[in-house]
Amino acid sequence: FTLYIMDGFEKKDELLNKLGKHKLGKSCLYINKLDDINIHVLKEIINESLEYMKIKNK
Repeated sequence: FTLYIMDGFEKKDELLNKLGKHKLGKSCLYINKLDDINIHVLKEIINESLEYMKIKNK
């Protein structure tokens, strides 16, 4: 599946390194199977991306 995440949030690189097997476009995060990733890290990526989007769009 594909998730669209905000580019530029502070912990992005750190979290992506911990995520597991994935591919990355500019703002697209591609994951084949949930078994391939750390779901807790994915949740943190989503939360960080949402918070960054809120700050950028104030």
